[in-house]
Amino acid sequence: MTLDILVKNVALWGTEGLCDLGIANGRFASVNPNGVSSAAVLTLDAEGRMAVPGFVEPHIHLDKALISERAPVNRSGTLTEAIEILWELKRNYTVDEIADRAARVLAQALENGISRLRTHVDVDPIGGTRPAEGLIRARERFGDLIDIQIVAFPQEGIVKSPGTEALMREVMKLGVDVVGGMPFNEASPQDSRRHIEIVFDIARQFDADIDMHVDETDDPAARTLEVLAELTIANGWQGRVTAGHTCALASYPRDYADHVIGRLRQANVNMIANPATNLMLQGRLDDYPKRRGVTQVKELLAAGVNVACGQDCVHDTFYPFGQNDPLEIAFLLCHASQMSQPAEILTVMDMVTNNGAKALRVPDFRVAVGGVADLVVLDARDARGAFATRLPRRWVIRKGRLIAETQSETRRYFEMPAAAAT
Repeated sequence: MTLDILVKNVALWGTEGLCDLGIANGRFASVNPNGVSSAAVLTLDAEGRMAVPGFVEPHIHLDKALISERAPVNRSGTLTEAIEILWELKRNYTVDEIADRAARVLAQALENGISRLRTHVDVDPIGGTRPAEGLIRARERFGDLIDIQIVAFPQEGIVKSPGTEALMREVMKLGVDVVGGMPFNEASPQDSRRHIEIVFDIARQFDADIDMHVDETDDPAARTLEVLAELTIANGWQGRVTAGHTCALASYPRDYADHVIGRLRQANVNMIANPATNLMLQGRLDDYPKRRGVTQVKELLAAGVNVACGQDCVHDTFYPFGQNDPLEIAFLLCHASQMSQPAEILTVMDMVTNNGAKALRVPDFRVAVGGVADLVVLDARDARGAFATRLPRRWVIRKGRLIAETQSETRRYFEMPAAAAT
């Protein structure tokens, strides 16, 4: 058999030694630690470089991405002002410009080796369904190259934002995949609980997973995370719920934090840390000692909770940087959560690959004969080197097609959507 692609001498993540990978008809045809002799249309010699079966981006906001190009400056640098600035911008959104901004970031995601991505999209009476329609359009444009899940995100609240619940059900009918929430952005603990109850009701109606922004605040009085765990168990949604940010968990007293982490483990809730944005936003108004807002990653992992990490924001009113590069986010997470020991560094690589895939419920996220041929060959020999240098990816293979290559600081693209090329 003639292979389409043969990747030789590659150090496959999670395995020992080097192997050769044969790809034919979009799938892995052979995984051979002793080398293969089959002829191939294209042979790539990894020369001992490490490879992963694609990166997973579990938490980003593509509808807001790059909006800083035309947004006023967030002078306080706070979450509150970032949201307020967006109010006027959202009134003037168009479906086309949302799709175009999202496409530019998705093209960047591809070159960085992201094969699966979950994006939140604002759903509220200000923007209506336009943000969701824009991301659905961008998803269609990139459908052959990246798997995209869209989350209906009620950033303005549900109970305190009349019309939002109906809009959330409407965008789910349009093709949004996951039900989101932001329960702490309500007027009272009772309304926060009702917010979560509504989200579960919508999820049951559409048989959808749930992914909420939970307690994105330094306030230790924010307690919606425990309510989410409780209602996950009550609704039988274990394994189908994800909580992002959870900054307040970093401010809880130790005994209460341990109690909540135990409940999260019982509920099998996935957790997403967002080190870039939360390091930038949280504790802004603190005197020293200054809280930094990144959730309790080590403690969650030690308790057996699945933890991944995501980009969150890319050049918007919340965060003025971001390259949608999982290696950059992993590098920041290593610092923010003080994960510097060899075993911890390996765990962080899991957080941007396997753990993210688990949160998105991606089946068969691995390199195996018969599996979809997704592979990202890094310009590094191990996880520490990959995080330390964050070099452009050597090769990105998606569904058996070479879609990006870096050689001598020059990158070539293959079969990119014309409208997405940058």
